[in-house]
Amino acid sequence: MSDAKTELRKAAEIIYRVMPATPQYCWPLLCEHLGTEVWLKHENHTPVGAFKIRGGIYHFDQLKQSGQQLNGVISATRGNHGQSVAFAASRAGIASSIVVPYGNSLEKNAAMQALGAQLIEHGRDFQAALEYTEQLRDQHGLHMVKSFHPDLITGVGTYSLELFDAVADLDICYVPIGLGSGICGMLKARDALGLKTAIVGVVSSHAPAYAQSFQQHQLISAPALTEIADGVACSTPIPEALELIYQGVDHIVQINDDDVRSAMQTLYTTTHNVAEGAGALSYAAAYQERDLIKGKKVGVVLTGGNVDKDVFAKVLST
Repeated sequence: MSDAKTELRKAAEIIYRVMPATPQYCWPLLCEHLGTEVWLKHENHTPVGAFKIRGGIYHFDQLKQSGQQLNGVISATRGNHGQSVAFAASRAGIASSIVVPYGNSLEKNAAMQALGAQLIEHGRDFQAALEYTEQLRDQHGLHMVKSFHPDLITGVGTYSLELFDAVADLDICYVPIGLGSGICGMLKARDALGLKTAIVGVVSSHAPAYAQSFQQHQLISAPALTEIADGVACSTPIPEALELIYQGVDHIVQINDDDVRSAMQTLYTTTHNVAEGAGALSYAAAYQERDLIKGKKVGVVLTGGNVDKDVFAKVLST
């Protein structure tokens, strides 16, 4: 067994002490809508409603194993990463502070506080919140849990391990790109298992930094102006993530906000599952490329279902 495969299997064992594996279903109406066989990976079924929790569980386990003494942890987020940190920190008995930009999802904010985090609002976007988090880390001697880290890649890579174990011979998988842990985890799992599945990244066309960086093979920052896919509202890519994406991703699809809303509607009417904007990106991309993937076995990751009630009601009513 390869080192990467061993690491992923061990990470899965650690994660399963806290939560079960999530399902992947082949929904008939969704297949009919896409025009081919599609398997939906339900990361909306985790204890915090999104895939990020896997990385938090594994990272805090590794911190415990290292014997590192922490005064507390801090992180920047738009919500799902912050829930992961708050969840895992609370289990470990460690105080957590989470920095979010002003105007962040009210329900994600409430969830992080319910998990025990001190919530701090700062800046108009994720980048500003991130820079303030770094200041607070230095001022108070806190351990910063970044949104991209080898432990997080391994932890979230376990959902891809589950998908590949459960569904043989997937031709292509679509996965959203926020800061990159999810897609890099999928690349790690695919390569560890020796598969030939094409991995396609998906971003919002209103937050195109990763797509532009991939096209030009250099780091490019771009405004993150999406109104619905806040989970991928990234303006500055992570260099380490880009290197892995350059090496292993087939291509990157850009999806506009209207098509994200349409995908959220489709996922609800065909599966009765709630997808937040970022969580619906992958299906939106598969649908956009439906003529190219006809006859193929397709994997789609529903990365999270944490959308505010009023936002989702508006999506369903349009």
